Amino acid sequence: MLHACKRLAAFIVIALLVMSCAVEGVAVAASEVDKSLDAVKKETGEAAHKIPGITGAASIQPAEKPRRAVDLTTAIVRVANQVMPAVVYIEVTESRMVENPLLPFENDPLFKRFFGTPHMPRKFKQEMRGLGSGIIIDARGHILTNNHVAGGASKMQVTLADGNRYPATLVGADPRTDLAVIRISAKESLPYVTFGDSDKVEVGEWVVAIGAPRALEKSVTQGIISALHRTGITDPNSYQDFLQTDAPMNPGNSGGPLLNLYGQVIGVNAAIASESGGSEGIGFTIPSRMALYVVNALMTHGKVERGWLGVSIRNLTPELAREAHVGTLAGALVADVVKGGPAEKAGLKKNDVVIAYGDQRVPDAGAFRNDVAQTPVGREVKLTVLRAGKKEQVTVAIGSLEKAEPVMAAVVKERLGAEVRTPATKEVEQYGLKENQGVVITRLEAKGPLAKAGFEVGDMILAVDGQPVEGTGDLIGLVSALPPGKRTSLIALDHKTGNTGNVFVVVK
Repeated sequence: MLHACKRLAAFIVIALLVMSCAVEGVAVAASEVDKSLDAVKKETGEAAHKIPGITGAASIQPAEKPRRAVDLTTAIVRVANQVMPAVVYIEVTESRMVENPLLPFENDPLFKRFFGTPHMPRKFKQEMRGLGSGIIIDARGHILTNNHVAGGASKMQVTLADGNRYPATLVGADPRTDLAVIRISAKESLPYVTFGDSDKVEVGEWVVAIGAPRALEKSVTQGIISALHRTGITDPNSYQDFLQTDAPMNPGNSGGPLLNLYGQVIGVNAAIASESGGSEGIGFTIPSRMALYVVNALMTHGKVERGWLGVSIRNLTPELAREAHVGTLAGALVADVVKGGPAEKAGLKKNDVVIAYGDQRVPDAGAFRNDVAQTPVGREVKLTVLRAGKKEQVTVAIGSLEKAEPVMAAVVKERLGAEVRTPATKEVEQYGLKENQGVVITRLEAKGPLAKAGFEVGDMILAVDGQPVEGTGDLIGLVSALPPGKRTSLIALDHKTGNTGNVFVVVK
């Protein structure tokens, strides 16, 4: 009898243990996830954040996503606690020259009657203040943020999560991806982030954003990935491949991280679509793969060297696909081939449709442009193209975009009937411009589009269709992307008066 009671008691204990495990299963799973996260961070964190040119170690690379389930009841708390120490608040001061608002009244009799004839400078210096967020990417104080946060700053102050404040200096900036790297000098070793692979992010995946919206530091929001590969969001001459998210973001979130539920950075928050100026659930993030390419280039060389193929490309439409004899809208249509460029030398032809770049499928023209730009100069790449409906392969040696500008200048001459150059220091100071702002016209064809619109040699072009022109490379890229015969708006500066205005030109 006693033996039977012992057996019964044992069964009861086992049953209770099973029930307890079932109830506490989530907690056990969460504990296991915590352990796996710590292990992954320990194994991959250090290797993923060594910067070339600083220690001679390997470049920053994305870490693999842990293959474990995530407890959604605690995931955001864990991500916030893990990453918050590596997110900073950036206050910036930017100096710029602005037009004197009283200048039009300089010769007004009524103005002279009350104010006499005081000295009226054409322009004066104005200081503007802004704010943003940033991500500490190594223990030595290098911080990743947006170019529109730090690129034009004359002074930067960084506040860490622990409240310590440091002045920051610019390491390098890349306007074409809206990314910048700055640095602070801290005595202690700093916490830093781990990057995830944005190429493996899926629509519907839960994400977390951290930043300083409206100067409210250490703010955490959550949402999902709404879409991938968004383009046409910012300057058309920029390199775009945005992740779209509904995680609430506001001014001040710029430069902060978008994270997966393992605490890995999968993007740098950059822009929102909003009519109110605040969050409307449509935010855009620069993917980590693109960000890491730029970071490593800026840390190593202080600038980003991009690959160049020497083609003008377009997305396929049903009409263009029929003309090119292809049965798909995926790929990039070659609209033109630059004479003497890598593509022409390799045998690429107008109306070819590029459907694969190396081993990667080409979904559209934007993705193709980004792939080329991130390919090391001199590397040979095999392109798969559809030519008159037949599949062919072409091997091309990637050229340098920086060294291609003299060749590409022919595009501006052909389409605008002009030759241009970067402004000299004297002109920048004379007109109160930023360094590399705009281009100066050095030669005009008498019957070219610019001459017909009233431009003169010495005048400047500051923007094309509302997009700022920062040097000849920007103008070449913007003009190359314009459809033939398009009525285009140019912001021009009159070299005689220094006045600016909007001029419409029909490009060839």
